[in-house]
Amino acid sequence: MNPWINYHHLFYFKTIAEEGTVSKAAEKLRLGQPTLSAQLKQFEDNLGVQLFERSHKKMKLTEHGKLALDYSRTIFQIGSEMYEALHDRLRPLRPALHIGSLDSVSKQITLQLVERAYKISPCQITLSEGAPDHLLRELVSHRMDLMLTNFLPSGIDGRSLHPRSISKKNVAFYAAPTFKNLKKNFPSSISGQPVILPTYDSRLRQDLDHWAKLHSVELNVIAESQDIAIKKLMATTGLGLIPAASHTVNGQMSRGELIEIGPLQGVHEELFLISAQRKIENPIALKLKESFRI
Repeated sequence: MNPWINYHHLFYFKTIAEEGTVSKAAEKLRLGQPTLSAQLKQFEDNLGVQLFERSHKKMKLTEHGKLALDYSRTIFQIGSEMYEALHDRLRPLRPALHIGSLDSVSKQITLQLVERAYKISPCQITLSEGAPDHLLRELVSHRMDLMLTNFLPSGIDGRSLHPRSISKKNVAFYAAPTFKNLKKNFPSSISGQPVILPTYDSRLRQDLDHWAKLHSVELNVIAESQDIAIKKLMATTGLGLIPAASHTVNGQMSRGELIEIGPLQGVHEELFLISAQRKIENPIALKLKESFRI
């Protein structure tokens, strides 16, 4: 059974965290420092976690403390909004949706996800990009609602993280029109040609290495990146070939900046939406998980 949260204690904690010291918070709250310190200690004991690292008079939030502060701000913001709405002073704020996306995922896919969210309900969307580990921590800590990724992290905990495949597309090599002669005798024609590949953080890179060995193709790797935008820019300027699913290069293909050199049989890029288990689901995130497809 979860412990009951004393909202006076939560407000005291929030004030201490925002003021930086117990003394400043006590002055603002018009309470004695010993009383406020005792209330904070009781709050930590009730939660079973340490919210601050104490060093002399300095108070530094722990990771648990940072998470608790995020939640406390949301809780009191919603409380104020409820009061104003009940008195017809304010329309409720737009629901919030936080989406994380890897750099390796096409921005066009992220845009499609955002557009679908707006069709479900008017909302305020926060978009974040970053390394997989960072995004997963944000997701598990419930500071993020959905994560858009083209690979599943190893050791994923099925009990707390729920991935769903939203797309599985064939991969081909694309390049600037100056490489059009490589279409003939593909795939042997690209052996030794400059290629720009994803890093080994990606499942696609491992599949590409396997494909190259099967077809006795020597991959002359001149650059590695997880950022699909950078890879497309390098390819359009003629630096080399890039492997990609067709939907990620549609714009460059339609403008004649890239052409398909040849398909990679048996190599696919799969996209996933990952959510974390939580007691109260974000309703927009829930509908996206159920209906969004590429």
